[in-house]
Amino acid sequence: MGGKGIVFGKIWGITLKLNPSWFIIFVLITWALAGSYFPGQYPAWNFTAKLSAGVITSLLFFTSVLVHELMHSYVAQHEGTEVKSITLFIFGGVSEISGEPKNAGDEFSMAIAGPLTSLVLGGILMAVWAVLRHDAGGPGQFIAAVSYWLGLINLSLGAFNLIPGFPLDGGRVFRSILWGKSGDLREATRTASQVGKVIAYIFIFIGIFLFFSGNWLNGAWMVLIGWFLDNAASGSYRQVQLNDLLKGHKVSEAMQGDCVSVAPEVSAEYIINEYALTKGQQCFPVMDGENLEGIVSFDSLRGVAKEARRDKTAAQIMMPLEQMKTVEPNDELGKVLSIMTEGDVSQVSVVQNGKMVGLVSRERLLSFIDLLANPGR
Repeated sequence: MGGKGIVFGKIWGITLKLNPSWFIIFVLITWALAGSYFPGQYPAWNFTAKLSAGVITSLLFFTSVLVHELMHSYVAQHEGTEVKSITLFIFGGVSEISGEPKNAGDEFSMAIAGPLTSLVLGGILMAVWAVLRHDAGGPGQFIAAVSYWLGLINLSLGAFNLIPGFPLDGGRVFRSILWGKSGDLREATRTASQVGKVIAYIFIFIGIFLFFSGNWLNGAWMVLIGWFLDNAASGSYRQVQLNDLLKGHKVSEAMQGDCVSVAPEVSAEYIINEYALTKGQQCFPVMDGENLEGIVSFDSLRGVAKEARRDKTAAQIMMPLEQMKTVEPNDELGKVLSIMTEGDVSQVSVVQNGKMVGLVSRERLLSFIDLLANPGR
């Protein structure tokens, strides 16, 4: 979920993104607040006040979600873990953190930071409401109304994230405790994931019950949350399994090293006829003398219309060097898996001393993983 999105800012070197699904939930929350909640609580307000309160409250809600994620990221960076981006989406926010925490203590600190932040924010907002709630009108009542809803939501968000359902924050706290006791990250993840899946099924069953009881909106929402948690728990455990399987293996073991370079001015037709069809080559580094300019992938060749292949040059269809995902031959192979998973890319270039020496495709990595998992087959 953290790979794609609309970039809207950067804090502490962390790219901030909006997933397209965020706009859906933003509109729904604003509509619910302006059309139902605030009119019910403050019927004397005019339309402008209700709409303003809905929009401002919704924006501040997502700001508090962003602060929640930023605190995770701040602690992660403080502990030496790279954080690439934070993406706001329909279920809240997610931080794209490179790799697993180095130890159980680091994970505990990173996981607990978010919920504690939400609880503190909730407490502050409820205190603001308590001070201003007797204001009969004007700005004081408006601020109190917004603060009350945001305070309850932040307290609920903090409490919800402490549920020990991996990969929720509470599930990560639970895993850190198991990890600290056993010293085995994989086993701790397996247990935390199993608990997470149980909690996911509880959400789904509650959602189904609510749906058929007439509360279809909340029921559908609970089912969606349960489905999301179930998939996330399974995916997180698979990621740890794969990282464990790849531990100790280098990029050079799985890379395809027969990538013949092409000049920037050669045509797509030439590359297809001379290399792709006759030799089965799938990686085409574009070299201008001794300088690597980019790479023409098999997918980019397939994207060129047949009638345009003679006119399109390698320079026109290549992925530029600055956009390429690269590793070095002696890097851990798990780094390739992380890049592919987090960036949703199908191939990673292997570069050494400014020259492309190979490529690791998704298919090649999966074949290598299959060989490791089933050595006797």
